[in-house]
Amino acid sequence: MSVLTFHLATEADTNRLARAFAALLLPGDTVLLEGSIGAGKSHFCRALIQTRLGRTEDVPSPTFTLVQTYEADVEIWHADLYRLTHPDEVLELGLDAAFADAICLIEWPDRLGNHQPDRAIRLRLATEGEGRRADIDFGARPQFALALLAEWRAATMDDFLAQSGWGDAKRKPLAGDASARQYERLTLGSRTAILMDAPPGQADDVADFVKIDLHLRRIGLSAPEVLAQDLTQGLLLLEDFGDEVFAKRLVAHPDQEIPLYQSATDVLLHLQSQPAPPGLTDLTAADWADAAGMVLDWYRFAITGDKIDATAFTTVLRDTLARWADGPRVLILRDYHAENLLLLPDRQGLAQVGLLDFQLGQMGQPGYDLVSLLQDARRDVPPVVETEMIRRFVASRGAAEAEFLPAYAALGAQRALRILGIFARLCLHSGKPDYITRLPRVWAQLQRNLVRPELKGLAKVCTELLPIPTPATLQRLEAQCGSFR
Repeated sequence: MSVLTFHLATEADTNRLARAFAALLLPGDTVLLEGSIGAGKSHFCRALIQTRLGRTEDVPSPTFTLVQTYEADVEIWHADLYRLTHPDEVLELGLDAAFADAICLIEWPDRLGNHQPDRAIRLRLATEGEGRRADIDFGARPQFALALLAEWRAATMDDFLAQSGWGDAKRKPLAGDASARQYERLTLGSRTAILMDAPPGQADDVADFVKIDLHLRRIGLSAPEVLAQDLTQGLLLLEDFGDEVFAKRLVAHPDQEIPLYQSATDVLLHLQSQPAPPGLTDLTAADWADAAGMVLDWYRFAITGDKIDATAFTTVLRDTLARWADGPRVLILRDYHAENLLLLPDRQGLAQVGLLDFQLGQMGQPGYDLVSLLQDARRDVPPVVETEMIRRFVASRGAAEAEFLPAYAALGAQRALRILGIFARLCLHSGKPDYITRLPRVWAQLQRNLVRPELKGLAKVCTELLPIPTPATLQRLEAQCGSFR
């Protein structure tokens, strides 16, 4: 990551980038600023210097003085070399000495000739529409690039909260999930809210969250109210539903398992009885089969060390899904399980179930979210609860249990296969070893689905291709944690 590009649509964006730089620059750091007259070089330097000074102070352009110096926690030199006629004039200004122990901001750095510092950071500004574009070359300093991204993101969130009226709130990080999203609980006096940070460029788009959120609220279900949003930056300020997630509550109140799962099942039934919002993705059986190929790419490969042609695997899984689990589509939320459901006791009826993590909602098979709920990769759902909820779901839909169970098993097998791949990847690529401990549960769920006679062909392929997650294979996976970057 030696080069980064920032699209600065407003002056506030330029100021934010300057603040991010100001937080990171150390004595001996030099920033070389390129760009035509009026591109924003002096504006950027002014914002950076004022931030580092910690006060508003006049920061004139050094066009005529050539150099301006400022005493912050470290000396800052701001130079405009446009009027230099020879690189050796840099020595007369004293810049060569300043490069060693000051922060130096140099406009028109081409005038430096061979006096340019080796570890300088090069920032090129150019007009782009109503704003500007910043291309930053970090050279041999990739760690500075990573730190700048983090500072930029933090400054972006600070600005978003200030504009939303929550700039003075106390912030507490909350446990995240398997995605790149992060959450914070904000407290401002007696009020609380949740900040969702979903950086742009990831698979999850906050615009999708907002779309599904509005639909769920429109049909009488409890999705968090969106209090403020910046879709471009991937930031949402959400209503705080508290901490009573089903999984946590069931640890303290195991006697509530049946009523809580009944409520969750009834929410699904209501959701599927309503027309879905338009324009949602609708994957084919082949798409679902291809998605499960992660189990070969990550889980199998990390254990066996060899890559294979996935055609036989995906063909059998595609045909199984097409034969037993295809049909009319409904809106599915995809990650519908006990850690994404909350009890809201102050509400009535189905609204007592708070819904989270539904931005991947799409069109899919009616049994998919039920599988997600009852074959939970994160907790063991008692078989008696699973059986009772399946019957409740089938009876309410007016379907035949004998026809539903093969579809339920086929969807369960696809989901388990994909999760085996996802959890292996989270360890191997993202360095999260805790997911390895969940593989045996998901493997057991896969095997329960594969005993259905309708899935005999898929069971045969899985037996041939997939190693069992024994203690030895899990140890092999964990030993490679974080090594597949």
